[in-house]
Amino acid sequence: MIKKLLRSVREYKTASLLTPIFVTLEVIMEVLIPFFMSRIIDMGLEQNNLSYTVRLGVILIIAAIASLCFGALSGKYAATASAGFAKNLRHDMFHHVQDFSFSNIDKFSPASLVTRLTTDVTNVQNAYQMVIRVLIRGPLMLVFALIMAMGINMKLSMVFFFAIPFLGIGLFFIAIKAHPYFERVFRTYDELNNTVQENLSAIRVVKAYVREDFEDKKFYNISDKVYHQFRTAEKIIALNAPLMQFTMYTAILLISWMAAKMIVGSTMTTGQ
Repeated sequence: MIKKLLRSVREYKTASLLTPIFVTLEVIMEVLIPFFMSRIIDMGLEQNNLSYTVRLGVILIIAAIASLCFGALSGKYAATASAGFAKNLRHDMFHHVQDFSFSNIDKFSPASLVTRLTTDVTNVQNAYQMVIRVLIRGPLMLVFALIMAMGINMKLSMVFFFAIPFLGIGLFFIAIKAHPYFERVFRTYDELNNTVQENLSAIRVVKAYVREDFEDKKFYNISDKVYHQFRTAEKIIALNAPLMQFTMYTAILLISWMAAKMIVGSTMTTGQ
């Protein structure tokens, strides 16, 4: 399935390849910024070395601007690649529908095909953009940040080795719990589209037999079904933010507490 989908990338391969390259450069710059800050504090400010502070400060500003530029470029190329991919995919799907046999035409309802060409393609577009940007950025940031943290202080960086599995397991269970509800929502979209299509194509019949109230109630029931399913799914997904914030702030408090003791014991510098 993935190979079939990737055939629709075509002329947007360059943008798809440039996105992870700029993401990698952005991550490297972001990881280097705290390192420069550490050197400025320890070797510049605490040593009253103004020239060193200014020199490192200029390098820090350049690194920050470079990180901003690389991030903007990665976003630009990710948007171009994902939007182009969706355009080609929608085009390919539409032309494939034209070649359907009569058995396939009977199997797939028009409402289902409309959903595939609209909502589903948009979801695939968003997923593709996240894969070439977020999915690349996350592991790279994790690896580079851990390397830098362990290089500064191995004992202190052990906090991350407890926080990361806890966060990963929590997010995994949230995803497993929410996934079935999203699958139901997408199936209900077919019913919603089918109801709208029936009303549009048979509006004269509905008016002739005075069936407006019945059709309104029918649409309301399906719309309410979508609402309840989405609400349940979003309630589960909403747990992501509290879990991530709890893990992050707990790690910050532990690092601050442990680092303060190390600084007092002269086993760690303020900049580190």
